[in-house]
Amino acid sequence: MKKKRLPLIIGAVISVALIVSIFVVINYKNNQVNVASDEEQPAAEQGKKDTPKNEPTKEPTKNKEPEEQPDENGYYPNQTMPTEPTYINGILIANKKYPLPSTFAPEENPEARQALNMMIAEAKKQGFNLVAFSGYRSYDYQTTLYNNYVKRDGQAAADRYSARPGFSEHQTGLAFDIGEVGKEDLWLTEEFGETPAGQWLFDNAAQFGFILRFPENKEHITGYMYESWHYRYVGTEIANKIKEKNITLEEYLGVE
Repeated sequence: MKKKRLPLIIGAVISVALIVSIFVVINYKNNQVNVASDEEQPAAEQGKKDTPKNEPTKEPTKNKEPEEQPDENGYYPNQTMPTEPTYINGILIANKKYPLPSTFAPEENPEARQALNMMIAEAKKQGFNLVAFSGYRSYDYQTTLYNNYVKRDGQAAADRYSARPGFSEHQTGLAFDIGEVGKEDLWLTEEFGETPAGQWLFDNAAQFGFILRFPENKEHITGYMYESWHYRYVGTEIANKIKEKNITLEEYLGVE
C-alpha cells in the first residue's frame, strides 16, 4: 500500500514545485517591466515626484510689461493691477510701469530702518540733525493722500510729484522722505538738496545703502520730478553702483 502512495506523493510535490516556479518567473518579469518603465520616464516627470507641492518660489517673476504706450502723465492705459509685487534681479520695484497689489502691506522694512538710523547717527556727528518725516504708507493712506493732492493741484500736476494708489514706493516700506530738524520749511522742496545737510545726505547715502530715488533731470525715466528728499534703500553694493554711474534705479535694472 505504501508503494502505491509513493508515486502519488512524488507527483504532487513536483506539481507544487512547478506552480511555484511559474509564479516566480511571472513575478520577476512584471518587476522588470516596472523598472524599465521608470527608467524610460522623462527626467522632468521623475523630478515632479521629488518636488514638494507647496514649495514657494524663491523670487517672484517679473510681471508682464504693459503693451500700450504711457499717457501724458506716464501711466499706462487699461493697466491691470498685479496680484504679486514685481522683483527684477531680486530688487523690488514700484513705479508707473510696475505697480504694487493693493493687498501688499509689508510695513516698514527693518533692515532699511536700521540703515537709516545709522545714517542719521553719522550725520549728527557731522553736525546735521536729519529726520525721516515720512516712511511706509499703506495703499489706503496713499489713496487719501493722492486724492487730496488732485483736489488741490489737479491730476496732471499731482502725477508729477505724487504716486497714484498702488504705484508709490512708500508702499514698499523701503523709502523715506528725509529733512533737517529745525528747517521744516525746506521739507519736500528742491532747496533742501542745496543745503549743507542735503548735500551731505546726497554724498553719503550710498554708504548706508540708500539712493536718491528721483534725481534731477531724470523725470523722463523715473516719471517724477526731482525730489531731493526722497531716498530708497537698496543695499550698499547696489547703491554704490548706482551712485558711481549717476543713474536711476530704472536704468540700473534696464527697465527705463
